[in-house]
Amino acid sequence: MFERIILAVDGSDNSMRAVPVAAEMALRFGAEVVVLHVREHELSWGGDVDFETPQEAADLVDGIARDLKDAGANARPEVRRVAVGFTAQTIITAADQEHAGLVVMGTRGLTEWKSLLLGSVAHKVLHHAHCPVLVVR
Repeated sequence: MFERIILAVDGSDNSMRAVPVAAEMALRFGAEVVVLHVREHELSWGGDVDFETPQEAADLVDGIARDLKDAGANARPEVRRVAVGFTAQTIITAADQEHAGLVVMGTRGLTEWKSLLLGSVAHKVLHHAHCPVLVVR
């Protein structure tokens, strides 16, 4: 049913609760899990400002992919860097490019206060993805 699953993570408690759910789905359906982290940056007068280092992002997805593999799932890490505000679209695009059958993600991530103004990333992915989206609380 699902050959590939996108697991969107940002390190928040909610996204980390999605990890065992993605593992269970992957094991049940024999799917590969793409552990995706979208690394945001902002252009300003002072230059290009990253909200985390490339190493922090890599450590996050590598650790989750390792945990999934230890649980018996096929997993690989991926980090994409985008401007602030394009996280949801990047998850949707990754799902399309990977031909994912499912996106698994937490309800709200690290930018909860922004989501009150802009709409949450999960909400946008849920309404615009071309595949099913499983949102974990």
